[in-house]
Amino acid sequence: MVQMHKKFTDIQVKELIERYIANKVGRKYVQEILGIKKTRFFALVKQVKENPEKFSILYTRKTPTRKLSPDTEKNIVRELKKEKELIENKNTPIKYYNYSYLQDLLEQDYRQKVSLPTIIDRAKRGNFYFPRPKKKVHDREVD
Repeated sequence: MVQMHKKFTDIQVKELIERYIANKVGRKYVQEILGIKKTRFFALVKQVKENPEKFSILYTRKTPTRKLSPDTEKNIVRELKKEKELIENKNTPIKYYNYSYLQDLLEQDYRQKVSLPTIIDRAKRGNFYFPRPKKKVHDREVD
């Protein structure tokens, strides 16, 4: 489903709603053309009635998506380095990263919420990733 602001211009939507207000076209017809439901339709009608000159369906996001703050990035790398030291230390029984633990640690200690795929991605980018060895196939036959 394509967003309305990508399919239509402000002028096109405004004209359709003005035709509806003037009883030239039906509500269901306009809704079908715009690909919206009843609640969104009447919200647009209200906007056109209140201020037709400044009517717009365009919007911008308040915060950029998929962006981590530099502090969060530093904290992820810092914790990955600590884990790597533990993994490389022969005296500890740890062999692999526990990404869920890192996620919990970031949330508890630094108050930063980060998804697991993001942590794994940063581990791969920073050469902190150890692929798990493939398990041997069980090939015995039972008589």
